[in-house]
Amino acid sequence: LLKENNLTLADIDVFEIHEAFAGQVLSNLAALDSDAWCKENVGMDRIGRIPAEKLNQWGGSISIGHPFGATGVRILTTATNRLHQEDGKFALLAACADGGQAHGSLIERA
Repeated sequence: LLKENNLTLADIDVFEIHEAFAGQVLSNLAALDSDAWCKENVGMDRIGRIPAEKLNQWGGSISIGHPFGATGVRILTTATNRLHQEDGKFALLAACADGGQAHGSLIERA
């Protein structure tokens, strides 16, 4: 998603990641920061470490909750409100779903 939009992690002001299971998110964060994992699974160099100060700063799905069927709306609403209040430009959203599915979105504040 970043590569398709000519962006890097440094360009993203807000990260909202649905984390129904904290261990999954921690594993994903470690994978993005691993040269070996990125080359083997994504076919590119290390993506990097998502700055903790930009990630789920108002709480995530474990603390706020993730209403079944509405998690995407919850993280989208949180991300857009954060962009507005923090005067950011880009937000990156990610959510897992049942059966190994996932979704990623990039939003830009106009």
